[in-house]
Amino acid sequence: MYRGEERSDRIRVGIVGTGFIARGLMMALEGQTDLALGPVLTRRPMLGGSGLPTGITAVNDVTDLIEGSDIVVECSGDVIHATAVIEEVMAASIPVVTMDAEVQVTTGSHFARKGLFTEAEGDQPGCLAALREEAVQMGFLPLVYGNIKGFLNHNPVPDEMAFWAKKQGISLDKVTAFTDGTKVQIEQALVANGLGAGILRPGLLGPATPDLTAGAELLAAGAVSLGRPVSDYVLSPGAPAGVFIAARHDERFRDYLRYYKMGEGPVYTLVRNFHLCNLEIAKTVRRVVSGGGVLLNNGTRPAVSVAAIAKTDLEPGQRIERGIGSFVVRGICVPIADCPDHVPIGLIYDAVVKRRVAAGSVLTMDDLDLPESLALDIWTDIQGRKSVVPS
Repeated sequence: MYRGEERSDRIRVGIVGTGFIARGLMMALEGQTDLALGPVLTRRPMLGGSGLPTGITAVNDVTDLIEGSDIVVECSGDVIHATAVIEEVMAASIPVVTMDAEVQVTTGSHFARKGLFTEAEGDQPGCLAALREEAVQMGFLPLVYGNIKGFLNHNPVPDEMAFWAKKQGISLDKVTAFTDGTKVQIEQALVANGLGAGILRPGLLGPATPDLTAGAELLAAGAVSLGRPVSDYVLSPGAPAGVFIAARHDERFRDYLRYYKMGEGPVYTLVRNFHLCNLEIAKTVRRVVSGGGVLLNNGTRPAVSVAAIAKTDLEPGQRIERGIGSFVVRGICVPIADCPDHVPIGLIYDAVVKRRVAAGSVLTMDDLDLPESLALDIWTDIQGRKSVVPS
């Protein structure tokens, strides 16, 4: 029984983080009849001038977050911090919803074994999971779980990223991770692990095409060759900012699907042409508190991870402040079985390079000094369990 089931008033939704998504969620919870904004956990000593809604209860202690919450939404984007917080929250038997694929693919498999831990609808992975539920209920057999990306530059420059960060009101590291492809790699690794899909190659295929359907069909052909569904993306600037599933259906319904404007088949593309992040999180919160269970998480035995790859030559003694959103490394999907010693990009915070790494190389644990953290311990444990699922 969740704490909220013992209460006659609204479900208290605690939040971890005070960034772009967290602020939007706070606003989205205002005026809800069934959900109430609980404590907001922040590491900031002061919140004045931060742009947060008025009247929030900001706390610096996880204990206060736990005491004031029936369910917690984690959307900090900081793997090290979030992992430590989630560990305490779940130890208190409070369910956790994330809008944080970075945490899911790095330490999420640990939490998937501990209780109710799910990614939210609203970001691309959660939207794909929801679209899959609808597709399967209609009899479709998914071949591709696809992300739609409009722009990609593996090596953006700081000045350009600073301009877009200011223009969009999003942090510099987030804009950089979106631009260099790290974010889509993280999202599709989560989709692969959570939905039991494979990947066609390290770094994904990501065909560039103005025709979304053509790209979906190309990836579907790869899935047929692989013999299982795949997780990937298309680079299609004119396509909607959403997700898609390429799927087959029973041949008996071919005439119906043609009539419904789905094309000639045998592969059909189902498109969800939006993902509204903070506005959709409440749907997953309600799913959880009503007993609907997990929408998507990284699974307990992941097959795919996101490795750090050097954008430039790295020299001994060089410090990397953070991996996700860095100008010296980016992330690519890799099969864990093929790269057992890789460094997950989500673990790189205040890391020091131990030996020279050439540009384009995947970083290994021997290449970096990583500070001790619960997240690092969890990853070591996950590796020790070894995935049994081929990618």
